[in-house]
Amino acid sequence: MTPAIQASWQRARSAGIRPDNTVPPSPFVADEIERYRREHPVGSVWPVLRQSLRWTTADTGLLLIVSDAEGHLLWCHGDRAPLRHAERVNMLPGALWSEDTVGTTGVSTALAVRRPIQVVGPEHYLSFARTFACTAAPIHDPVTGELLGSVDLTSGLDADRALALALVTTAARLAESQLMTERLQHQARLREKYADRLSRRAGTQGAIIAADGSVLYEGPSGWLPARLPGIVEEGPVVLPDGRHAVVESLEAGRFFLVLGGGRPGAEPVLRFAGLGRSRARLTVGNMQHELTVRHGEIVAVLLAHPGGLSAEELAREVYGAAGRAGTVRAELSRLRPVLGHRLGSDPYRLLGDCEADFLAPGAARARLLPRSAAPGVLALRSSGPAA
Repeated sequence: MTPAIQASWQRARSAGIRPDNTVPPSPFVADEIERYRREHPVGSVWPVLRQSLRWTTADTGLLLIVSDAEGHLLWCHGDRAPLRHAERVNMLPGALWSEDTVGTTGVSTALAVRRPIQVVGPEHYLSFARTFACTAAPIHDPVTGELLGSVDLTSGLDADRALALALVTTAARLAESQLMTERLQHQARLREKYADRLSRRAGTQGAIIAADGSVLYEGPSGWLPARLPGIVEEGPVVLPDGRHAVVESLEAGRFFLVLGGGRPGAEPVLRFAGLGRSRARLTVGNMQHELTVRHGEIVAVLLAHPGGLSAEELAREVYGAAGRAGTVRAELSRLRPVLGHRLGSDPYRLLGDCEADFLAPGAARARLLPRSAAPGVLALRSSGPAA
């Protein structure tokens, strides 16, 4: 055995795995694995892997297997006969083939050592797997280096193992290249979608960054380093060089808008005026905005719920029982250029110091947005004067 295989066997023994009495567990059921595959980063490259390696599994007895980083098998592709044989040992989608559950295999050990590896016949730790030759390579995030999963070719002992090693190594690089292409395309769409928001903030330094800290776009160029780790929440932040900025969440926290870079200062109070007004007025610092009726309703409801509301809850408050989360999210996206980072998400809420005329002690709430029929506004009107 090679040193890598010997070390893997030792890890399996330390985990207490019994070579002759262990079956890979299946923590996923059919519906769960389908959803998990759609949401997993490797899911977008599976069609490319299947298409590029289709000839290797056609009438060859080889199986193409793709896993996630923990060793859950996501896809098992090949001819019917080898698939049936694999299924008898629970080598099927949803099963967990990690070193701490099955010991030494192509999938589990490639994930453990994070490099391509072959496990042939008796090198497998479990006795039932010793009729297989498994060759696997890890798939990494092309930017962060995070381990995402593995691609594996499993065959009988008489297959061309040198060719299998070259194939899985190339397939893993192909998957990473495809992930990079998709990332660059998404970043281009983000720049096109959000750069106008930056341009409307005259005189403001701004940037779009990914959740891993990668700076995707900045204006003016050079005001930020290439990576800005630690930006994972909305609101005021202190940059590594001591400058102050504010952060807005984009796409449910997957990307962020960073604005500022100046000296610290007290954020202006957000003031809402809606009593006796068909269209509410919002004042932030020296800027005033006359809101649409719908946006006035949304802001009034959020002011009345400082702890925040989910999209579903906010939709019911604004539209009633038939309200849809997607509709209110669309309105919030149109409202965000006005509120900026003051509009928090997950749950939706208003950040920073806020004042509202209808929340002042003794305020006549019955006069709040008189043209509104939103359930949340009606409830506020009927609640009587503010305490």
